[in-house]
Amino acid sequence: MTDTSATAAAGFSAKLWPFASRAAAPAPMTRITDQLNFGPTLDVAARSAASISKLQTPENQDNLLLIDADGHAVLLRDQKPHTAKVPGWPQGHVRLAVLDGMGGHGHGRQAAEAVASSLLRVPACATPEELGQRLDQLHRELQAHFSRPDDHDTFRRPGTTLTLLEIPPSRPPMLFHAGDSRLYEVTPQAARPLTVDHVPATAFAMHGLLGEQEWRQQVHGEHRAQISQAYILGNAFANPQVLDDGLLPLDAGNLPPFLRQLADRRILTVRADATYLLATDGFWSCARPQPWIDRWPALLDKAAGAALDALFQDYADNPPPQLHIDNLSAIAIRFAPGRITGNIDETALPAAPIPSHF
Repeated sequence: MTDTSATAAAGFSAKLWPFASRAAAPAPMTRITDQLNFGPTLDVAARSAASISKLQTPENQDNLLLIDADGHAVLLRDQKPHTAKVPGWPQGHVRLAVLDGMGGHGHGRQAAEAVASSLLRVPACATPEELGQRLDQLHRELQAHFSRPDDHDTFRRPGTTLTLLEIPPSRPPMLFHAGDSRLYEVTPQAARPLTVDHVPATAFAMHGLLGEQEWRQQVHGEHRAQISQAYILGNAFANPQVLDDGLLPLDAGNLPPFLRQLADRRILTVRADATYLLATDGFWSCARPQPWIDRWPALLDKAAGAALDALFQDYADNPPPQLHIDNLSAIAIRFAPGRITGNIDETALPAAPIPSHF
């Protein structure tokens, strides 16, 4: 493994960061994808930072995994980028994932790191069903690994979000999602979430206790530091007081009508004029995230590396009010025309902005 970054200091704080003046930009940072090859028609860039605060440097409990078209991989270990070569990786196959270890539970960073490392052992998958089966099995294995025979309080079990794209050569990307990290489709017109946060508001909506406007307000209009499902942790969708060991895939069979098109495990149709952003929730952990997210279409309408740099720079220069100090990890992806036959919409009409409920 190759170590390519400085050590980050430990010590997590969830205090609000008061912005009396503009924050200084983070120190220049090499994108951890700079030495990877994703092929001529897939543009990918990734960055991770403990925070942009010069006052506090929390432990970076986020992680990323990127496996390129040649089987070269990068992930974080001890908060530093490490590289690896995946034996037998199919030429042209790509895997991208962001993870956010649960800071309110023990070993959040270790859980995210364990998942990222273990994903190197998961073979390249050809279908959403195969991907789901292999990742469900890995969830069970890591859950057993982190279990303590003398600890019957499952809510103390570590966990991490996992939002992952599996991209076979000349095939559409496949999504696997657990937790409250997100995948966004950002066009020049709008930033549209392609995933559903696994949070109490979603559980209430699944049980018919919350309508669309209320759900959008609670999930996308404000910040709530709660989660109803995470990798390794399990899920509490049926009863918020009872944690089930397994993962519950959200799909058309259990989501309310206004969310049914956003199943956790599905094949994606992507656009050539969009930037796709896999990101952890540090980017929207503020009192009113939507005005900040509304800036993204202008910021991200460029090549992946430049888009990612613009996102981090604007976050530092123009931070949202009442921002919570949190880790920041993101992967920007652009698909060139012809990358995925039949699954890139090159002639789509401009997307209308999502009606605001905020």
